[in-house]
Parts: sequence; C-alpha cells; structure tokens
Amino acid sequence: MKHLEYRLADEAATVALGENLAKVLQWQTEQQQAQQSLVVFLNGDLGAGKTTLTRGFVRGMGHNGNVKSPTYTLVEPYELPPWRVYHFDLYRLSDPEELEYMGIRDYFSDNCCCFIEWPEKGAGLLANADIIINMVYQDEHRIIDLRACSIRGKDVLQQLEQIYC
Repeated sequence: MKHLEYRLADEAATVALGENLAKVLQWQTEQQQAQQSLVVFLNGDLGAGKTTLTRGFVRGMGHNGNVKSPTYTLVEPYELPPWRVYHFDLYRLSDPEELEYMGIRDYFSDNCCCFIEWPEKGAGLLANADIIINMVYQDEHRIIDLRACSIRGKDVLQQLEQIYC
C-alpha cells in the first residue's frame, strides 16, 4: 500500500498538512460526486502534534472556531455539512467497553471523518483505519509517516503526494 513520509519544520507545517488532507478529501468528493467515510489513526507521544494535525484538518473542512483536544470528553464532534468530523482522544480510556456505551459504531458511517488518537486503547471496537499516521519528534522537527491501509487511504495519499511534489 501507499506510504509517505514528511519532515515538518513546525506547528504551522503540521496544521498545513491537516488542511491539505481536508482539501484532498473535498476534491475527491467533488470528483466522485459521492460521500464516503475516512478513518485515521494517529500515533505518537504526548505533544507529538496529533491534535495539531487534526486542527488543520477540521479547519480545512471549514470550521472557523476553536479546535480543542477531547482528552476529557473522548470525542469532539464538528458538523461541517455535508461532513461530520469526529476527533477522538482515547488516552484516558480505562476500558474499551466505554466505547460501546457511547455508541462508537455509529461514528463510522458515510459522510464521517474520524481522527483517533491512541487507537490501541479501543482495539477490537474501532473501524479499520484507512490511514495510519505516526508522528515523532526528531531534533527540532516532526517526522510524519502516513500509511494507507485501504483503497480509500491509498487514493487520499496519492492525491496528497501530488500537493507536496
């Protein structure tokens, strides 16, 4: 499957990557004239930029307000017609069964984009990822590794690569 790696200089570059992911998704939707879903797993240490990347995506989808980390609420929803974007942070999840109680399966439907931090904490209850993003600090920069896990993910990453070429 498709694999991309970028070295991002700062927070602004991380936000821009998220915005470009949103741009790709919107463009693909216009071309295909059909809504689809997207599931992104975000891996990285605390402070690696997972929420920053998601903030860029949410803003790129048209949200003008604050984009905060859902550390204490587990999920922050954004209604951005025709899309619904859900930002999950499972860091404080003590038992994956909590996801069943909140109706986790309902979040993985058409027209939904789910960005999930700490996905390993919801193992067995989450939808399969279309893209897995690994983020690490190296020196003063972030290294962002994007891997497609589905045909949908591959299509998104191919378009993203065109923006960064």
